[in-house]
Amino acid sequence: MVYRFALRFKLHGYCRGSNHLETAMKHAHPRFLPHLPADRLAELQLTGIRWTVDHAMHSPQYRAKLQAVGIHAGADIRNLDDVRRLPFSSAADLCEGYPLPLLSVPERDVVRVHASSGTTGKRKMLAYTQNDIATFSLQMARCYELAGLTPLDRVQVAVGYGLWTAGVGFQLGSELFGALTIPVGPGNLDLHLQMLMDLRTTCLGATASMALLLAEEADRNNLRGKLALRKVIFGAEPHSLKMRRAFEEKLGLEGSYDIGGMTEMYGPGTSLNCDERQGLHYWGDLFYHEIVDPDTLAPVPDGQVGELVVTSLCKEATPLIRYRTHDLTRLIPEPCACGLAIPRHGHIRGRSDDMIIFRGVNIYPGQITDALHLFPEAGGEYHLVLTRDAATDHLRLQVERALAADPGDDSNLREAIARALHKKIMARIEVEIVDPGALPRTFSKAKRITDLRLE
Repeated sequence: MVYRFALRFKLHGYCRGSNHLETAMKHAHPRFLPHLPADRLAELQLTGIRWTVDHAMHSPQYRAKLQAVGIHAGADIRNLDDVRRLPFSSAADLCEGYPLPLLSVPERDVVRVHASSGTTGKRKMLAYTQNDIATFSLQMARCYELAGLTPLDRVQVAVGYGLWTAGVGFQLGSELFGALTIPVGPGNLDLHLQMLMDLRTTCLGATASMALLLAEEADRNNLRGKLALRKVIFGAEPHSLKMRRAFEEKLGLEGSYDIGGMTEMYGPGTSLNCDERQGLHYWGDLFYHEIVDPDTLAPVPDGQVGELVVTSLCKEATPLIRYRTHDLTRLIPEPCACGLAIPRHGHIRGRSDDMIIFRGVNIYPGQITDALHLFPEAGGEYHLVLTRDAATDHLRLQVERALAADPGDDSNLREAIARALHKKIMARIEVEIVDPGALPRTFSKAKRITDLRLE
């Protein structure tokens, strides 16, 4: 019954005759989670890639890119290794075709648009057909099931609505899954706490920053015993393990789940960690993943960190062909201890375009997070400030002290963190220890870097 709902919209227009998504459903769990043997998944992915190439030919932008490299039809892709013959696409392609870039269906088939949360230039606008919305709902419903929820759970949505995909994605998936859905949106801590108590919410969908902010407010008001909250599904920004443990402890959670996704890939819900917390399971029947070196764009071996590149397998309005996400992660080839035959990638370590160049050294925020994890006296919140004087650049790292740590040890902690960072990234960074709660909190994505070198 569930899949009849998800697929009640016939593949139409240029997608007529494609049964890729129906085939995936035949091999799915009785509810939502797919269980595909590796050989069957590879066969399904090849079929989906060929269909995507044929379908993308209806976009003048894509057709020009594909023909420029000698690709004229999906049949030119003979095996999965041939995917490397396809051209990369990027955010620049979405800007070039604004407001409906890479559109591969007639405009009459577009029923919705969403846009990225970018803050400079024109937003990345993505179009959706009715089938795209059904797939978006499906990938989010899979996340709720993987997180161990049931239709008896109550999901409170604490992420943004409107052009941003997060809010509507959490809501669509929850409703398809069958849970009671409470669409509060971001901010408004008082309303969130009231709904958590009055409606006995059991699952919260939020950014990691919002989850921490809500947890600290609940802790200050001694509300933990009045909440029925069991789980948090969070994403949209890199997070530290300490940050995650902080809101888990303050809210008394059974567990929390890191969710992947981006507007270009429908929205949130492309992947989720299971209770083993060894990477995120992703939906290989909906997207084909590659990891490449962000500088050379050459493929890297499984297990090595690089940039995630994605090809969609059944996306209609705006298909993706080797789309550079700039997310830094790795593919995990080993089977997961949870027993699910669903492929995994590692937790997102940051973005290749978030890299800081400091005195000729490339630094990623994920490297800072890894170093701070070594020190129990340090909290989970930090901020980087870059400045420049007449002689050279300076980088200051502000780190919150852990609640239980002694302020009298700040000097030793500061020196120890500085040594660890110098050893890890070969750069000398000034470290400042600040009081717990001193760094700004946010309802959405935390801003970790302030670069004042051009001012």
